Formats: sequence, structure tokens, C-alpha cells
Amino acid sequence: MPYRPVIGLEIHVQLKTKTKMFCSCANLTDEAEPNISICPVCTGQPGALPVVNKEAIKMGLLAGQALNCELQENSKFDRKNYFYPDLPKGYQISQYDMPIALGGYLEIGIPKGVRDFAKIKITRIHLEEDAAKSFHDPETGETLVDYNRSSTPLVEIVTEPDFESPAETKIFLQELRTIMRYLDISDADMEKGQLRCDANISLQKIDDDGRPAYETLFPKTEIKNLNSFKAVERALEYEIKRQTKLWEKDEPPKIQSTRGWNDVKAVTEEQRTKEEEHDYRYFPEPDLPLLKLDAMIDESESFLPELPAAKRKRFYDEYGLSHEAIKFLCADPAWAEYTEDVISELKSWLESLPDMEGTADEIYEQNKKKLAKLIGGWLSSKLQGILADKNLTIKDLKIDPENFAEFITLIYTNKINSATAQKILAIMVETGKDPSHIMEDEELGQMDDVKEIEDIINNVIKNNPEQAEAYRNGKYTLIQYFVGMVMKETEGKADPNVTKVLLEKFLQK
Repeated sequence: MPYRPVIGLEIHVQLKTKTKMFCSCANLTDEAEPNISICPVCTGQPGALPVVNKEAIKMGLLAGQALNCELQENSKFDRKNYFYPDLPKGYQISQYDMPIALGGYLEIGIPKGVRDFAKIKITRIHLEEDAAKSFHDPETGETLVDYNRSSTPLVEIVTEPDFESPAETKIFLQELRTIMRYLDISDADMEKGQLRCDANISLQKIDDDGRPAYETLFPKTEIKNLNSFKAVERALEYEIKRQTKLWEKDEPPKIQSTRGWNDVKAVTEEQRTKEEEHDYRYFPEPDLPLLKLDAMIDESESFLPELPAAKRKRFYDEYGLSHEAIKFLCADPAWAEYTEDVISELKSWLESLPDMEGTADEIYEQNKKKLAKLIGGWLSSKLQGILADKNLTIKDLKIDPENFAEFITLIYTNKINSATAQKILAIMVETGKDPSHIMEDEELGQMDDVKEIEDIINNVIKNNPEQAEAYRNGKYTLIQYFVGMVMKETEGKADPNVTKVLLEKFLQK
């Protein structure tokens, strides 16, 4: 390809403070009734004075620390002047030349990408207030405005143009969402507008030796209306094709412009030429003092939790979970916490078994490979699958970690087989009952009477003479057929491994 994409992101994260950025109105979700959380400050009434939300400052500092930024001891707010119907004051209180954090980076892995790894630099992080929300009625032509969102706190994260493909932006945003959730400063749900992204892209012509043909970058195009990770990726892919055609006609973009993403048509559409920095006529917000943040910076360092990348590495090193299971379990802090609680309880269960020797940690380490496979599979596949089918989340789960650990112990000690385990797990999800009680109530314990299993095997062989003869003549794959028939007769209570050994013995007669 003779053109290389140059991509940067501007990301707005809606902070989940109790109140708005500059007033005491409740910070509500979009599901709330319109215009029930408003006051003279957030509706821009003359003479109303803003007051900074201290909790929002703390959250912004946490975000900066998590993204390896240099936190600024001195910061201030500015007025960013522009007119929209949903901006009641005619300006937005934002930060310009003295944001709360500068520099920084986020490292991402890129499976099946042009490169395996990227270090995306962060230009700056600043705080600002959100605008209100407009609703356009195509039938009446009216525009309605909900001021509940006006003045809700946002943290804006601006990256350097370090992305080399649309796929990288998607991975970056997903990792950023996970970090925000681990910090517990935002749910960062793109579909709900809690994480919003504008993507800036231009193309750089490359010589045959792979070097840029021009020293300077061409004007960027900003893409808006990106409300999902997939939309970001698709919009950038489309824009690369569109700009490539312009370059091939020797008509590369000459001015900055803003285009909106039409998800239905899968195209970007021109909206306006992009404002330059001077168009906003920034000046210091006269109603808010300079922020002295040194004490808050010292305090924030003690609140930084274990971040997703570190947790994923620890789950692999300490617990032996597979990368596939870790990817799912560590994507949501609630799943990660539940997993750790289950493993902690599981160690206690294993330590109580009569044939186990050593401490709980030693026992887990000695049996790590098998235990990790059971834990990862039953949590990330089986349990998650049942919850998804019922439209439930981990927060709705009735099974406490101790009961799930007992459930894993029953499988590990061959007290129940996989088929029975799935029946028990389904009941546990419904009721929250412990697995041993379910086994007793539903008579789901594993069949231990070998003589009873042998009698069932003899009957199965007797009732399937053609298959038995074919097996004896060398068609040994039929063993699975017979195992299945025995499991059906015993309603899944027979141990499939014991059943297979006995079948091989009896089929030779």
C-alpha cells in the first residue's frame, strides 16, 4: 500500500460522580425522565456561579495515573466558546493550556496485526463538562433538548497519532474501557454514551523504501457519531478507502474537516469544515480559581488498584489459567473478583480432602494444570453461557464463591461427571443452592455400583448386536456409541471413563 494511515483518538469518558461537574444536581443516566436534574448553573442562567466537583478531580487524576501520565500540580479551567442549541451558556467549561495530566502511554497487544505490540502515547488528559442532549423529531421538524446531561463531568483523553490500523484503535478502546471500570470511575459503555470517541485520520504517502514522501502531515479528517467499537473500526476502514481515492486522483485533503459516521449506509458524511483552535477563543474561566493539586496527587497514588494488564499476568502466573479464559475473566472486574474468591475457597476445599497433603497453596500448585482448566472452562464457558442465555450478568449471580468452589471440587474428585455437572450448575444458577444438596434432592450422584453398571453394559451390548459385531471386527470408534448408550441408560450418572474400560472388556467376549 503506498499510503499509510495516521490515526489519533479523542476520547470522552463520562465520570460516575454522584453530582454534576459544577453544580449539586444529580448525575443521572440517560434513562431518566428529561429535565428533572437541572438548576440555574447547568442550564446557564445569568449570574449562576459554578463550583468544582472535587470527586471528578480525583477521578481525573486516577485516570492520568493509570495511563502513566505526569500529573500536574497546578491546573485551571477555561471557557471554550462555540454555539450549539444544547450548550446553554454559549461556551463550555473545559481545560486548555493547564490540564490535569500530560504525557503518558498505554501499551496494547495486537493479535494478528501488522505489528504485535504498540505503545500508544497520550498527549493530555483534561476535565470538562458535557453539553445537553438534543433530540430531533423528523415528523414535526422540532428539536427538543434534555438538560439532564448538561454539566455532567467528562474526562477527555487525547492520544498522539500513533495508530497504524483501525484494528488497533478498537483494541485500545476496549483496553481503556476495562481500565476505567477497574478504576471504578466510569462504566464506559459506548452504547450508552458513557465512552465516546472521535477519530482523526489522514494518510501519509510512502516511498518505495517505506519512508514518508512528505515531511509534514496532511490535514486530518475528524469522524464523529462513533457509538461502538465496531463503528470506530468500520468508519476508519471506510475513510482510508475514501482518502486513498482522493490521493490517487492527486486531490488529497487540503483543510481539516468533520464527517459523521452513518452506520446504516456504512459511510462517512461531510458535516462541516473543522474549527481551528483559535475559533474557540479560549480564555481562563473567571469564576473558578487555579487548582492546587499536589495534596490530591499524593492521595491518589494510594487508591490506584491493580490494573487489567497486571491482573492478566498474575492470573496466568499464579493460577495457571489459559489466555482465552483470562481474556474473558479479566475484562470485567466483577468476574475477576469472583474468580479470585472461587479459587480462594477452592483451596480450602482441597485442603480438607483426606488424600491431600500440604498447605492449600501447595496443593493447588501441585494440581494447577487440571484445576485451572476446570475453573477457566466452567466459569468462562459454561457459567457465562447460562447467564447469557438468561440475559443475566455476573452481578445477578446467586451462586456464592464457596458453593461454586465445592462444585469444582466435586468434578475434580470425580463425584460427578460433566453431564451431571451441567444439570447441577443450571439448578445452582436458578436457586443459589449448594451442589451437594442439589445432588441429594435430584438424585444426581454418580453411580458407584460397578455390578449395576456391568448389568447395564450387558443389556446395551445385547440390544445392539450389529454394532457389537462391527466393533469386534475392528471398528473401534464405535466405543463412543456404546459409552453414549450406557450414559443414556444411567441418565448420565455413570462415570464415562469407568464405563469405557468396562465396555472394552465386555465387547471382547
